[in-house]
Amino acid sequence: MVTNASSTQKTSAPSPVAEALGRCKTAFLIVGLLSLVINALMLTGPLFMLQIYDRVLTSGSVPTLVVLSGLVAGLYVFFGLLEGLRSRSLARIAAWIDAHLSSTCLAANASLSLQFGDQVRGRDSVRDLDSVRQFMSSPGPSALFDLPWMPVYLGIIFLFHLYLGWLAFCGALVIIVLIGLNELFARTPTRELATFVARRAALVSATRRNAEVLRAMGMLDAFTTRWEAGNADYLRLQGVAADRATYFSTSIKAFRFLLQSAVLGVGAWLAILQEISPGVMIAASIITSRALSPVEQAVAHWRGFVSARQGAQSLSDALRVHTVIQPSTTLPPPSQSLCVNQLGIAAPGERGLLVQGVNFQLQAGDGLGIIGPSGSGKTSLIRALVGVWTPVQGDVRLDGAELDQWERTVIGKSIGYLPQDVELFDGTVAENIARFTQDAPSDTVIAAAQLAGLHHLLTALPHGYDTVIGEGGSRLSAGLRQRIGLARALYGEPFLIVLDEPNSNLDAEGDRALRDALQSMRARGSIVIVVAHRPSAIEPVDQLLYLKTGRQGAFGNKAEVLAQVIGPPKDPDLLPTVNHDTH
Repeated sequence: MVTNASSTQKTSAPSPVAEALGRCKTAFLIVGLLSLVINALMLTGPLFMLQIYDRVLTSGSVPTLVVLSGLVAGLYVFFGLLEGLRSRSLARIAAWIDAHLSSTCLAANASLSLQFGDQVRGRDSVRDLDSVRQFMSSPGPSALFDLPWMPVYLGIIFLFHLYLGWLAFCGALVIIVLIGLNELFARTPTRELATFVARRAALVSATRRNAEVLRAMGMLDAFTTRWEAGNADYLRLQGVAADRATYFSTSIKAFRFLLQSAVLGVGAWLAILQEISPGVMIAASIITSRALSPVEQAVAHWRGFVSARQGAQSLSDALRVHTVIQPSTTLPPPSQSLCVNQLGIAAPGERGLLVQGVNFQLQAGDGLGIIGPSGSGKTSLIRALVGVWTPVQGDVRLDGAELDQWERTVIGKSIGYLPQDVELFDGTVAENIARFTQDAPSDTVIAAAQLAGLHHLLTALPHGYDTVIGEGGSRLSAGLRQRIGLARALYGEPFLIVLDEPNSNLDAEGDRALRDALQSMRARGSIVIVVAHRPSAIEPVDQLLYLKTGRQGAFGNKAEVLAQVIGPPKDPDLLPTVNHDTH
């Protein structure tokens, strides 16, 4: 479970994974029918041996042998075709489930951390879906489909002779007990192993993102030591899980061979007593082996089964929480006002308020600067303004409507957001500016770049707007990444533009371009909100909001607020002036 609150959803909402599997009901029925025929065909070998020993050898009839051999060859060819068809069907089901849920899983990965914070650390819905798909594509499900046939095979052995039937039945009980112990001992290591895999992936990702820092400051050895410590625990736990799985799989395999030989021995004794024929003795031994073979296969793939089951449960919990009811009424894009009422904000998954009691209202064309000491809640506030964090008190309204009254894709077009840490994606410059919108008009992309004063810089790149920037924009300077992020925020001329430290990496030219862009957007009717420590960033705005210790200290005309907060005694964390640039 993600939170306690989600337990109510868990009992009332259907599992998305179960729903997806339910939509494959017909496909599973077909696989079940294929398994029926396949298991019936598996009696071909024992019955052939029965006929060889009891009919061919006693009669010495070569034509009978030829006919039986041809029939068996045809049945085995048919068996091979059906076995291949069953495997292909399960692979297609796994691929369909992945295709059906993958986009939702990716969206869940992106949103759950914003909703629940550290409570979902280590959760990866895409990885959970991979576990389900990989197991569905493996021989494991085929073994599970064959398991219900074990009683049928045991029943046939009982028909051969009561002693043989009870021997095979008792052997099956022993193997079932071993399976139960395998499940009991494998559950915890498999769950812990999944947690270690998530930690390893997170550390690898962090190392890649911070490669420059690690190399420049000689931190790579420290991170390598940390990796080795975590990797040692991972390998130890993996060894424990592998040893336990190997112990049970080899035990079951050895016991199956022993049971098969025991059936053969008891059958020989019964044949000596002339209670069964030699053919029945051989057939009973083969059928016993066949009856327990799916058990051995299931144990061999038990780790995959446990991982898939745990992944499906984790995935169901995550998708239940992630699933939101989309508004059925489409509101027009906002164009008039932003109203913040008694806003209280907490970090995702936390209870302590970072910001509380914030009230202000802006109209189209207004510009607001948010200032205050470090740690005063400025970034937390703007995350709530753009809908990244959900308020725990009060609300944020555009044209009188709360943000969740729009579908996220729709309202997102009316919001331009530049976070403090600019994150670009692997793709072209144009794709990043256009927010990876399919078939984005080139003139709209260029207009956003020109608005950010970026056009001449982009055309100077090796392939212009079609230059691939690499993961995180690693091929670009920090200043150029920030300006591309600004162009992305301005793309499509959104109504609400919120920028967090937008000039932290800009030179004088970039500062001028930023001021011109914000003044231009205000003139077009956009509301502009800027979090700033440098004075030049608030020159294009006419109002200020001062935050201190998470509370609203002052709001109003820029000059009046500055007079309130910068007069003696001066707070060294505040802006000293707004009349000149400082770098």
